[in-house]
Amino acid sequence: MPPNTTATTGDTATTGAAPAKSGRKKGRRARLLVLLLVMAVIAGIAYGGYWSVSTVRASLPQTTGTIKLDGLSGPVDVKRDANGIPQIYASSDADLFMAQGYVQAQDRFYEMDVRRHMTAGRLSEMFGKSQVKNDEFLRTMGWDRVAKQEYDTKLSAATKRYLDAYSKGVNAYLKGKDGKDVSLEYAALNLTNDYKPEQWTPVDSVSWLKAMAWDLRGNMQDEIDRALMTSRLGPQQIRDLYPDYPYSRNKPIVQEGQYSALTKSFEQSAGAGTPVGTGTAGTGTTGTTGTTGTGTTGTTGTGTTGATGSSTGTTGTTGTGTSAGTGSGLTSQLGGLYNALDNLPTAVGVNGQGIGSNSWVVAGKYTITGKPLLANDPHLEASLPGVWYQMGLHCRTVSAKCQYDVTGYTFAGMPGVIIGHNGDIAWGMTNSGVDVSDLYLEKVTAGGYQYGGKVRPFKTREETIKVAGGAPKKIVVRQTQDGMPLLSDRDDELVQVGKKATVNTAAPDRGDGYGIALRWTALDPGTSMDAVFALDKAAGWTDFRAAAAKFDVPSQNLVYADTRGHIGYTLPGKIPTRSAADDGSVPAPGWDPQYRWTGFIQQDELPYELDPKRGYIVTANQAVVDKDKYPYTLTTDWGYGTRSQRITDLIESKIKGGGKISTDDMRQMQLDDSSEIAKLLVPKLLKINLDDKNVRDAQKLLEGWDYTQDSDSAAAAYFNAVWRNILKLAFGNKLPKELRVKGQCLWVDKIDSTGPVDDDTKVRECGQRADDQAQPDGGDRWFEVVRNLMNKPDSDWWKTPKAGTRPPAANMDQLFARAMIDARWELTAKLGKDIDTWSWGRLHRLFLKNQTLGTDGPKALQYLLNRGPWKLNGGEAAVDATGWNAAGGYNVVWVPSMRMVVNLADLDKSKWINLTGASGHAFSAHYTDQTDKWSKGELLPWSYSAKAVDKGTSDTLVLQP
Repeated sequence: MPPNTTATTGDTATTGAAPAKSGRKKGRRARLLVLLLVMAVIAGIAYGGYWSVSTVRASLPQTTGTIKLDGLSGPVDVKRDANGIPQIYASSDADLFMAQGYVQAQDRFYEMDVRRHMTAGRLSEMFGKSQVKNDEFLRTMGWDRVAKQEYDTKLSAATKRYLDAYSKGVNAYLKGKDGKDVSLEYAALNLTNDYKPEQWTPVDSVSWLKAMAWDLRGNMQDEIDRALMTSRLGPQQIRDLYPDYPYSRNKPIVQEGQYSALTKSFEQSAGAGTPVGTGTAGTGTTGTTGTTGTGTTGTTGTGTTGATGSSTGTTGTTGTGTSAGTGSGLTSQLGGLYNALDNLPTAVGVNGQGIGSNSWVVAGKYTITGKPLLANDPHLEASLPGVWYQMGLHCRTVSAKCQYDVTGYTFAGMPGVIIGHNGDIAWGMTNSGVDVSDLYLEKVTAGGYQYGGKVRPFKTREETIKVAGGAPKKIVVRQTQDGMPLLSDRDDELVQVGKKATVNTAAPDRGDGYGIALRWTALDPGTSMDAVFALDKAAGWTDFRAAAAKFDVPSQNLVYADTRGHIGYTLPGKIPTRSAADDGSVPAPGWDPQYRWTGFIQQDELPYELDPKRGYIVTANQAVVDKDKYPYTLTTDWGYGTRSQRITDLIESKIKGGGKISTDDMRQMQLDDSSEIAKLLVPKLLKINLDDKNVRDAQKLLEGWDYTQDSDSAAAAYFNAVWRNILKLAFGNKLPKELRVKGQCLWVDKIDSTGPVDDDTKVRECGQRADDQAQPDGGDRWFEVVRNLMNKPDSDWWKTPKAGTRPPAANMDQLFARAMIDARWELTAKLGKDIDTWSWGRLHRLFLKNQTLGTDGPKALQYLLNRGPWKLNGGEAAVDATGWNAAGGYNVVWVPSMRMVVNLADLDKSKWINLTGASGHAFSAHYTDQTDKWSKGELLPWSYSAKAVDKGTSDTLVLQP
């Protein structure tokens, strides 16, 4: 049977650079790449320009010898290991952070420069008119303006000194250099415009936290998707696709500490200082958001808010309540908003999609060492260079003058360490997913916007966008009185907001239409930069909690362990409270005051846990706390706990077996690639009767399969193809075009402003989303959807029409059979007819792309800047979360962006790895020198003590005053 084709688818004292030492093989590869580049240039391919070998080498950092830097008070040693990872030793805080700025600029300045232009809405100055739309959107949000307010009004004097010192170091590196001497990419840019790098500022560093917060902003995507679904789906169908969190099966993070007050003496024993936030969270403070808030997130959906599905229902075709209705107008405007969001460059994630992470900590009573072990692997978009930068920041003697002795992962462009350990504590992070952003439908008039029955004027400002090679463009940004930017001003579709929207009689007359505004905690000045430095020098639990309280955005799950044997967890963040009318699950009517935020949860009311009796804490984006035991609604859109429960099961199986957990056990857990959805579906799939021998042969691959997704597994390849086709047939083909993959076209029922037209009229609709953003993406929300519907084998979701030679399906078994047929012929087309040659890795590949010229530059330049593919183990919602989007294909979309395991008994026996390497220079030996090891699940030694660092040092650079 043929495949189905029915669906159409400054240093001033140095001359030259001395690369870090490397092995013969790496050096040979680097020389070959340089040769390729020169050959491409001679052939007249890359921009038609001429780049010499000296141009390529000019930007590689000096890593040995001595460099004089004005502004240092004493000498600084920069010691790099065989992977080019720097450990910095200084005698004052100012020297330490100045050197950090210098060294990061050596390795990653181009990346830093692109990031700051992104956060400031100035990409057009580097890349021309193609980035004007992105700049307009980013200027409208005003990240750099908020960052400047933070620097001017919120941050401590010490933090400002560190930021200033860091900037001095970056600018010392830039001094006297042309762009081509800084990074190869500038040589390419200079062939199309006369761009020159500017001086670094402290605000450039602070702004990066806004980009990080944007990609970890919570459930905005789900808000949009639920509203878009109403054009084709009814309230109950939407509830089917957003099931309740399975609290009884997948445990929340906080199970003990939140519900029983920890004694003062116990907290004081865990760290110096006074205890922070003792007692139960929110006791006596529930007020209007206490029991009412709990009730509104219940399964019964009482009132106008109800459960996620019921709240969604209020925006459905019935238009009940005071939420804005949908219809084609709102659908159009949200589609336009999605497109604007999707086009934005990503900072650390996939525009909010697929953002995950694992972290867990095990108490010493269950470890071989007798002290805690802590693991972390954030799941972020694969980028080149990788988003993380490894380094150590060491004061030769820790004192009031020099306070830091910390090592770990940070971002190029930011001082301090974001995740890692010092001599006393270790910490990791995962995205909490709490809802800190809301979209509002605003009634816009000539005089402003309507609020509480009155018209309020917008606050306005004019922005000028400079464009490389073109004329500047001016825009006017409008904000509500409480600071919400009007995002709809930035898209032609959004200008027509609400002209066709169906709203109820309580809504104001649409007049000229409605606009969409954004309320987001990161648009308020905050103190997250203070938190970074406070975490880096925290000496115990109390210090840690106090530092975490400053980490207002993005809200993260923070796990903790210390050398004294304690383990803990805390949820920091600026998290809004809402009235009983609003659970934040769908866009809200901005004209109604009861939908505005009512305040923020107090820090000592947020969930935390210290030394739970069970002896471990797991965070993997699951629910933080049981909704029935906490007075506030943190979000309606948790991850569904598949990874967290698998990690819990792995830990408990080791404990119950009487074993002790080692550092390598933690590493092996990070690599667990078991498919939880396969465990549910395969027994059912093996019972399906199939007529076609070729399909039966594929089905037999699943017999005896252990559900692991190794790259060489044929069974994993076939199962994931079946899973993809189940999702496509049952759900994907029934979703509106705004959620489906761009270019995939279907004949569907015609709809008008009231919904589907019931006259059998069919229209051809093509999907509109990028293949890594479309739905159904196949994540663990879809696991839960399918799990629930398996109890309803005759549900309409399981019905699908005949397509070409493919049979129709009238129930679940028939749809599963159809999916197995479709998967067989899909893989025949992709991998060949012989199933013995199939493997998951041939489908599931990682490509690393340079995030600017490697994505949009000439093909020859992309070839020289990009790397890959790698065939990977793992999969969607596995602990080894090499994520792929089932709607778009099998290629890897997000990855464990780094992995670390901290050994609190002997910090020098800790292990770490990065996705790529220390360097952002395409022809450095350290551009992707960690990737092969990362792909195999290996970890590198992580030296901390001076003795261990010295033993592993390959190159030493001395920075002199």
